[in-house]
Amino acid sequence: MRSRIEDVAAAAGVSMKTVSRVLNHEPNVREETRDRVTRAVEQLQYKPNLSARSLAGQRSYVVALVYNNPSRNYLMEVQSGMLEACRANHYNLVLAPVGCGKQRTADDIKGLFEYFGPDGVVLIPPLTDDNVVLTYLEEHEVPFACIAPRNPEKRIGVMMEETAAVLELMAGLIALGHRRIGHIKGPRTHGACQWRYAGYREALRKAGIAYDTGLVTQGEFSFDSGISGANRLLDLAEPPTAIFAANDDMAAGVIRAAGERGLVVPRDLSVCGFDDTPIARHIYPALTTVRQPTSEMGRLATLELLERIRTPGAGRMVHVEPTLLFRESTRPPSGR
Repeated sequence: MRSRIEDVAAAAGVSMKTVSRVLNHEPNVREETRDRVTRAVEQLQYKPNLSARSLAGQRSYVVALVYNNPSRNYLMEVQSGMLEACRANHYNLVLAPVGCGKQRTADDIKGLFEYFGPDGVVLIPPLTDDNVVLTYLEEHEVPFACIAPRNPEKRIGVMMEETAAVLELMAGLIALGHRRIGHIKGPRTHGACQWRYAGYREALRKAGIAYDTGLVTQGEFSFDSGISGANRLLDLAEPPTAIFAANDDMAAGVIRAAGERGLVVPRDLSVCGFDDTPIARHIYPALTTVRQPTSEMGRLATLELLERIRTPGAGRMVHVEPTLLFRESTRPPSGR
């Protein structure tokens, strides 16, 4: 039989209200009492009834991941971290895709609250800076956390110093001897596009390499845009010896485009990306990239959101560290 909250209270020797306060992570519960309740929950394998909790606490015990991002790998990584945090805190997770255009975005975000009524939402780029979404959440006083917002002031969530990470990545390419380095940017509305492009520009400046507009092309963080971007760069009279794509999906597209031309990576072209999503390790050759702890960022953003839900005004912007990973997709340039 399924254990009830009354069973947990009896096993821990406390009231049902105290059990509820522990499960909801409320303050002012003695640590010894909290430990007794937690042990009773584990021993009885108690699972809170979310419907009953919702009726009693005027909460839905649902949080939503609101997204409009073409990178499925990135989305799945964020989702896995959010699920971990939700399970640990007895919350459910809803995925809420939002369409493009002001009216579609407004309709989708309104529909999310009409159908699911989440207690709060986590936003990922580019919606972290979408005025339609932010205005709706602020006007309706909905708690939200952001992953990698372009404007982190007065926001809670998690972010990483992406410009500094790209500087280090580019320095590695330059140290290998590359001087003609192409760059495929992300969507213009995406904060990461600006930060990673800024790192690219700054690395060239520090190395005394002239910036060439012809070596920079627009992408959309999708595999297909990586292919088209690579083709534009490789069609140049003097093509680059290395290409830095602003995410791993586009970098994988670059490797595909190179292979279709008979080029061998990294012998004929070095390729690197950003994020270290699973595709970076699954393709051949394995991709040189910057590891953004995306799953952990999803988990941390959710924890900050839950703090804000429980205590208005709580929560902070957490900073995480990148890791540079040089793998098989980069080497010194050949004489091509």
